[in-house]
Amino acid sequence: MKTDLRCEPWLTSSASKQVMSLLNDAGHGAWFVGGCVRNALINEPVADLDVTTTAHPEIVTSLAKNAGLRVVPTGIEHGTVTVVCEGEPYEITTLRRDVATDGRRATVAFAETIEEDAARRDFTMNALYADALGNISDPTGGIADLAVRRIRFIGDASERIREDYLRSLRFFRFYAWYGDVSEGPDPDALAAISMNLEGLETLSKERVGAEIIKLMSAPDPAPAMATMQQTGVLTHILPGAETGMLAQLVHIEENIAADPIRRLACVGGEDVAGMLRLSKVQHKALGHLRDEMASLTSLAEISYRYDFTMAQNVGLLRANMAGSVLPETELRAAKHTCNARFPVSAQDLMHAYSGKALGDQLKKLEQAWIASGFALTKDDLLSQ
Repeated sequence: MKTDLRCEPWLTSSASKQVMSLLNDAGHGAWFVGGCVRNALINEPVADLDVTTTAHPEIVTSLAKNAGLRVVPTGIEHGTVTVVCEGEPYEITTLRRDVATDGRRATVAFAETIEEDAARRDFTMNALYADALGNISDPTGGIADLAVRRIRFIGDASERIREDYLRSLRFFRFYAWYGDVSEGPDPDALAAISMNLEGLETLSKERVGAEIIKLMSAPDPAPAMATMQQTGVLTHILPGAETGMLAQLVHIEENIAADPIRRLACVGGEDVAGMLRLSKVQHKALGHLRDEMASLTSLAEISYRYDFTMAQNVGLLRANMAGSVLPETELRAAKHTCNARFPVSAQDLMHAYSGKALGDQLKKLEQAWIASGFALTKDDLLSQ
């Protein structure tokens, strides 16, 4: 694990230097915080650049505009503005402390120190701060936890959860992405989560769904999902789901990109799309996967009717159910049919058929074409 951030490209870029300088030069403290610091230390990709500062939002806005930078009031009620510099968005939030919480949202006030700000965050590894020179501040012992990939709540775990019950799901998501599975999840965290299951029912399905999609996108979500089932969390958010086949699916996937919808099809559950408020596209894809994984339709035909990704996902799910490996021969055939075009059109048959009879004949010829391995030509089909 790294201990020095001074050469990190995101820290030394001209945009980052300008953003930090406009705050520091005006006499305000400013630190990069959270995911960018955490991921840089463990050599994971850095995406979002979040900054916390002693400057209040109106001051940040004024300083940025005076420097000719674009400002977007993305969360002004929570002390957050987004400053865009050289095309890079920096989410800048004033140091905060919680005044009141109700399990879903918090009433916050501005704070003076990073210690106060850290106390309201969820996990120790997310309460890491780095100044413009890369000097790290660690008010909650996050570096030690990060070094051993321990996901640990800050302070009292039950208190952190009761401030926002989504943190129970975030725990499993972070465990899937960053935890050391060989050591197992933090027992104090699991105990606190088990004691606060009822709070999950207060969460919006949109927030729950977003967390589950992120969790299921991890390289291997199986241990986290299994622990969710053991603690009773999964029953609350996705009744009927079973995680027993997920580890085997992940193994079969090998070098194939993670697909959270494919994995949701594996674990099942009652009204998955509704319980997780999946998008229309996700809902449709999940429905197709559930239907086709139990059908006898060839992967080549599925690739033709949907696309190759659908065929590959169905192949993985079928192999998982059968306890076998991905059928490479079928997949190779499916790659050739994803762009196939049925050579006969309605116009070719209108001289002899109309209405329902026309549609039935088109379907009949299409099935014959598919059964031939997509080999029959237009002339072959029309001569039948």
